[in-house]
Amino acid sequence: MHSEQPSSTGKESSLDRVKRFLIGAPRDFRDPTTHHKIALAAFLAWVGLGADGLSSSAYGPEEAFLALEEHKYLGVFLAIATGFTVFIISYAYSKIIEHFPMGGGGYLVATKMLGDTAGVVSGSALLVDYVLTIATSIAGGGDAVFSLLPQSWSYLKVPVELAAILVLIIMNLRGVKESVTVLIPIFLTFVLMHAVLIGGVVMSHLFDLPAVVSSVYRDTSNGIATIGFWGLLLVFLRAYSLGGGTYTGIEAVSNGMAILREPKVATGKRTMLYMASSLAVTAAGLLLCYMLIGISKTPGRTLNASLAESLFGGLNPGGVPIGTLLVLITIGSEAVLLLVAAQTGFIDGPRIMANMALDSWLPRRFAALSDRLTNQNGILLMGAAAMTTLWFTQGSIVILLVMYSINVFLTFSLSQLGMLKHWMSEWLERKRWNRDLLIHLLGFAVCFSILGVMIFEKFTEGGWITVLITLGLVGLCGLIRWHYRNATIMVRAVDRKLANVPKFLKPDKPEPVWDAARPTAILLVGGYGGLGLHILFTVMRIFPETFHNFIFVSIGALDSNFFRGGSHVDELEKHTQDALQQYVDVARKAGRPARFACRLSTDVVESASDLCVELHQQHPRAVVFAGTLAFDRPHWWDKFLHNETAYAIQRRLKFAGVPMVILPLLVESDAR
Repeated sequence: MHSEQPSSTGKESSLDRVKRFLIGAPRDFRDPTTHHKIALAAFLAWVGLGADGLSSSAYGPEEAFLALEEHKYLGVFLAIATGFTVFIISYAYSKIIEHFPMGGGGYLVATKMLGDTAGVVSGSALLVDYVLTIATSIAGGGDAVFSLLPQSWSYLKVPVELAAILVLIIMNLRGVKESVTVLIPIFLTFVLMHAVLIGGVVMSHLFDLPAVVSSVYRDTSNGIATIGFWGLLLVFLRAYSLGGGTYTGIEAVSNGMAILREPKVATGKRTMLYMASSLAVTAAGLLLCYMLIGISKTPGRTLNASLAESLFGGLNPGGVPIGTLLVLITIGSEAVLLLVAAQTGFIDGPRIMANMALDSWLPRRFAALSDRLTNQNGILLMGAAAMTTLWFTQGSIVILLVMYSINVFLTFSLSQLGMLKHWMSEWLERKRWNRDLLIHLLGFAVCFSILGVMIFEKFTEGGWITVLITLGLVGLCGLIRWHYRNATIMVRAVDRKLANVPKFLKPDKPEPVWDAARPTAILLVGGYGGLGLHILFTVMRIFPETFHNFIFVSIGALDSNFFRGGSHVDELEKHTQDALQQYVDVARKAGRPARFACRLSTDVVESASDLCVELHQQHPRAVVFAGTLAFDRPHWWDKFLHNETAYAIQRRLKFAGVPMVILPLLVESDAR
């Protein structure tokens, strides 16, 4: 027996109706067009994933330019170096996309190329990074918005920012594509207005180009004469490194490959090109404009605001405040894009959590999908962590930016080191030079040097908080994996004890005929193994003559592997059916008529309950049996790390009038 269509154990509750209104109706994962519909084309991916990188132009170039202090003439070299760095890192990540087309970015690269330890460090750093992406972006947007409002309203800043995160949580629970589509007009307004801003400033100084070149040459010569070549170089390198916030969003595409439209590699590389081009032009263009205008920091205003005022401020023909409006649109779009950039944390953060959960570094429930095919648990946790961080720092962008940049370049460095190791081994093995080796060597040198300067310069200004939190998360991940490995060892010991039992189940007579009117045992099982066999043998031992029919029920749980593509669904279904058939074969050897029923779902509890209700309606004298692991030395965290599925199903079936018995299976710690 095989069931696919969902049903319900009762009418939809008011809470369910509210949920459907907020986040939408369930998606049909069997529809071959579903994955295509929720996946992002290159343009939408540029909006959803590129906003993080592009929005960094609101603070990265400014911090770099201000670090030049009196050597502002170096801004032209800084602009060139910034654009070059963007393309170097972006190209290196395009190569990572080719090797890891299913996404995961720095976590998978570090794990595969450098080992599990480097992988969990990179993954933990990425999770902290994406929490800070949300908090920093929202705080930056809030600062920009409230700078245009009366000072007396400032007490509303943090509550409004917290509300903004809550809205983004709801949008992301609905699904990636819906949340991205809403943001397109904001993103395009930012791109257009900053193109006009940069183009206007450059064009207004076009005829002054010879004088500018001469001035830069003269000032550079004077700088060398004053502090020496190496002294001037150190000033430049310090400013270049402290502007590392400019590159913070580049890895987003390689992390979010799972949500890109097929062909993923081509879509990912095209998205990376869009992101790199827009970021390089915007960041380098702003640095060049700062130098051309000779701009300086004004209290309470960003350099970009001052730049927009210098270009548009005088455009008020006939008293019509067109220039003022253009300034508001330019800076307003920048402020809102910072809010849009928080979207990256909600897209990529939960996917990193899912990958780590599949590797047992995090609780496995974080790999589960909602009926909207989103990583619901990850979205909720990322949102809650971001709200906590924002509240703790009271939205201080200075503290958040320091915390943010360090982890970004830690993951960058590990990713480039992993690829560098890969191509070095290829080179040593084949004795053949590969240009990818040079690309990743440059990428590693750039990222590691920026990381070193950031830690040295900013450690006492908040950097230590990031280091402490990241190390704490690494330690927690290690404890979780240790627990799962121990639990696996204990369960395998039980499997070995029960493995030989079926040899004794050799019936003397043919299998009895199925009779739906007679008592039926409905057995909830997972994969073929000790727990399922324990349920079967316990029922036959305790009720030797009671149950005539046996039905084995299993739910194939759809997790984040769904985004590997449509074939995963078929593989999961076949694997589920094969495991159930093994149980059926064992029961038939015992002389019991047996069948199986299965279903694929993102919600195991709901689907198992519905299926059991259907089967009970067909077999009125049926009793449902399930098993649960009972550790001989239980801890408070066991309920969180292990599903309490059986008890959740029992609660649902109780209200549907279906009897259910849960059989414990003791696992002993000394089984190791």
